[in-house]
Amino acid sequence: MKQRSPMLFLFLTVLIDLLGVGIVLPLMPYYAKIVEQSSVPWLADNRAMVVGALTASFALMQFLCAPLLGALSDRFGRRPVLLISLLGTGVSYIVFGLADRLLFLGVEPVLAMLFLARILDGVTGANISTAQAYVADVTPPDQRAKGMGMIGAAFGLGFMIGPALGGLLSTISLATPAFVAAGLALANVVFGYFNLPESLPPERRQHTAPGAINPVGRLSGMLRRPALRPLLLGVFLLNLAFASLQSNFAVFSDVRFGFGPLDNALVFALVGLLAVLMQGVLIRRLVLAFGEVRLAIAGMALMAVAFVAVAFVPQAWMLYPVIGAMSIGSGMATPSLTSLISRRVASHEQGATLGGTQALTSLTMIAGPIFAGITFDAINAGAPYYLGGMLIAVAALLVGSALLPATQRGAEQPQGSVVIGRMEME
Repeated sequence: MKQRSPMLFLFLTVLIDLLGVGIVLPLMPYYAKIVEQSSVPWLADNRAMVVGALTASFALMQFLCAPLLGALSDRFGRRPVLLISLLGTGVSYIVFGLADRLLFLGVEPVLAMLFLARILDGVTGANISTAQAYVADVTPPDQRAKGMGMIGAAFGLGFMIGPALGGLLSTISLATPAFVAAGLALANVVFGYFNLPESLPPERRQHTAPGAINPVGRLSGMLRRPALRPLLLGVFLLNLAFASLQSNFAVFSDVRFGFGPLDNALVFALVGLLAVLMQGVLIRRLVLAFGEVRLAIAGMALMAVAFVAVAFVPQAWMLYPVIGAMSIGSGMATPSLTSLISRRVASHEQGATLGGTQALTSLTMIAGPIFAGITFDAINAGAPYYLGGMLIAVAALLVGSALLPATQRGAEQPQGSVVIGRMEME
């Protein structure tokens, strides 16, 4: 088998995961209109909340189940977990696509099918964390940021083309985007079955304690580790701000500048394009030049400034360079933080730790939209953005105060540490 085959599968896995999410996003307004037809007054009167709950149900189940699947990958290997996870994703999109066929029974059965689909995908949705653990298995520490950057590039590419493809396919039928997403996931299962080797040999596998499977307990245990705490808090604050933007930007741009779907599609296409460029092409060179700690801090600082700028730009065209700067900062910070986390745990803990990190990210995908909605309504339209910038600035300070002093001192490296570029770390 060619050496690149595993990395190609991992790239496709993450791409399909994000492509599937993006493909169904344009369907949400249609389902909001379906909810309006409910014979249950509470549902009809709270259609936005119901659709928001549908979106959050995936993140909630991913938060609860990602550590379990990460731990299972530490125990039984990455390959079976990746394939089963993809299979669950494919089945979930089939269920999603079939939901509107039940409309003749009423709105409530349709909603039940939609929630079932999103919950199933959330339960089996440890694709990204297990893919990251696979990368950690097969890459030496000094090349790990490059591997994590490949994951980020797939993330950005899926984020860029998913909504546009979903909007185009929805002109055929409401179910077509979901069925295409299902077909892509199931095709990748077949590809992986024949081409993906196992990255974690039996002698490196380890049974995970039950307490580590509990997402709250796992996160609590991870936060008690001084080497991980500032990085995890940084990941949480950064992703909380970014999840707020994802959920609120269309509303903000409409209220502030009168943006329509095409305008927002261009903005998100820019985000995805720059994510691919940064994390797929430039991240390795930047890590060699500056080191992961400095790169993470600089990226978060750039994001913080850009978030605040979004709230105050006076003209619509100014959003594009500001959002571009935000994307560049994210492309610097995100893979660097993930790589730093993975390098601070033993090889047999990679799956559980990165699963816990994904669970933390899923938690922000639940809290972020709530944070954005409350601040948008209670303060003003720009509040989610300047407050989000403050959150990211705090994240940069946490990571910088914890890790930069050791980097600048050039202290003796602890056992198992390596040098990347000009900086030292565990």
